[in-house]
Amino acid sequence: MKLLEGKKGVVLGVANNKSIAWACAQLCLEQGASLAFNFLGEAQEKRVRELVKDIPSALVIPCDVSKDSEIEGFFREIEINFGKIDFIIHSVAFTEKENLKDKFMVVTRESFASTMNVSAYSLVAVAKVALPLLNPGSSIVTMSYYGAEKVVPKYNVMGVAKAALESCAKYLAYDLGEYGVRVNAVSAGPIRTLSSSAIPGIKDMLESAQKFSPLKKNITADDVARSTLYLLSDLSQGVTGEVLHVDGGYNTLGMFAV
Repeated sequence: MKLLEGKKGVVLGVANNKSIAWACAQLCLEQGASLAFNFLGEAQEKRVRELVKDIPSALVIPCDVSKDSEIEGFFREIEINFGKIDFIIHSVAFTEKENLKDKFMVVTRESFASTMNVSAYSLVAVAKVALPLLNPGSSIVTMSYYGAEKVVPKYNVMGVAKAALESCAKYLAYDLGEYGVRVNAVSAGPIRTLSSSAIPGIKDMLESAQKFSPLKKNITADDVARSTLYLLSDLSQGVTGEVLHVDGGYNTLGMFAV
């Protein structure tokens, strides 16, 4: 039997066919799930619709996760078309490119706030609105990175936002546990995607992970998808409030061997 047979879920943040969210979506579909996707703007809508054109059951609905009214409208459409749902994949983050070029402290107050709004608070906003639609035993998974725990040069304000995101996931796990809803984060190693290409240090991050991680290789979006599937499925019914590292063991290192 497929792990997500008969389940319905929402995938937030598919940018293109290389994104982690899309790798997760493909595996969920293979495992029997029906999916709904969001998009922001015409360009992203075109890309998402092209990806799901051969999936008759897929829903594609506009939603800017920085706006409560759009989140509410998105889940109204979900309720009309799906009724109840069983999982949410939150793979959303944004900051201005200039915040990733030099020092962390260059970030402005306004940019700091907008980065936090999209990259961390959106998880809270989505969970709050989606809660009435989530079946008992449902799962919410968000995507993080090791820059939440340790300084990664040039990751800057995104590291701070990911730290906030992980903390949000833990507090939401506490709040939603009484409803039978689990909330976890996947801390993925560096992967070359459209989003990561905006980070000037991504080449160094990839090289460092491959050279020093215990598995001596870069992880892939498919690696992240398989771990996400575990957290979405009934196999992880006893797991909530966790940050699952999918990084080849890089996070375990205290120093590099030379």
